[in-house]
Amino acid sequence: MKKLWVMLLGTVMILTSAVFAGAEEGGGILMMATTTSTEDTGLLDYLQPLFKEDTGIDLQWTAVGTGEALRLGEDGQVDIVLVHARASEEEFVKNGFGVERFPVMYNDFVIVGPAEPIAKTDDVAAVFETIQKDQLPFVSRGDDSGTDKKEKKIWAELELDPSENPNYIESGQGMGATLTIANEKDAYCMTDRGTWLKQSIDSENDYVLDIVCEGGKQLLNQYGVIAVSPEKYPDLNNDAANAFIEWITSEKVQELIGEFGVEEYGQALFTPDAGTDN
Repeated sequence: MKKLWVMLLGTVMILTSAVFAGAEEGGGILMMATTTSTEDTGLLDYLQPLFKEDTGIDLQWTAVGTGEALRLGEDGQVDIVLVHARASEEEFVKNGFGVERFPVMYNDFVIVGPAEPIAKTDDVAAVFETIQKDQLPFVSRGDDSGTDKKEKKIWAELELDPSENPNYIESGQGMGATLTIANEKDAYCMTDRGTWLKQSIDSENDYVLDIVCEGGKQLLNQYGVIAVSPEKYPDLNNDAANAFIEWITSEKVQELIGEFGVEEYGQALFTPDAGTDN
């Protein structure tokens, strides 16, 4: 009898393992750390059900600044990261936390603010220099996000210290909240175009700000996706991470990304560029 019980127990364990293996193959959960812009624009809400339909995998995410998103990856708390600060992404991979970086899409940054005294231009340096010289109000995210990194890089390249401007403040918040603060203070702000379009059109608050600078070569905003290293963290869902990378860089989904926002805003919020070296 004892031998029969052991055999039955072994059979149950094998069947249970098979059920779990099948569940993982047919679905499971993919944990992602990403930037606030992919959430604020509604892109992930748009893509999530399509990914679930195609793969059976449930995409769940935490939207924070790029710096914090990469730290979540470094700590093995997520399976994959989708962020926008290429130098930091490449360092993440170089240090062994990520497997490989794949370009996904891009949009651009714009500087928004009062139409006066800064006239609309594509000269990023002139705008930042005027803000600094005239001590105009400027609201920075100040949260180590991709946007914050880009803004701080521009100040540094111009050899300007924004902290010397008493009207320069850091919100410590995401892009949507930072734009709201800038609007309330009639201040200048650097934002990704996608969040600006959605926020300025969909927000219940009336926006008094305009785009005062766009098109400068420093304002390109490139997004990359990276699976967190399964060698460092073998318990991560690397299969789901690889499935997502293959899915989001596919021709079908790249076309969907290129169409996102066109009907509602008159222009795409992101431009797909999988397969490039961006």
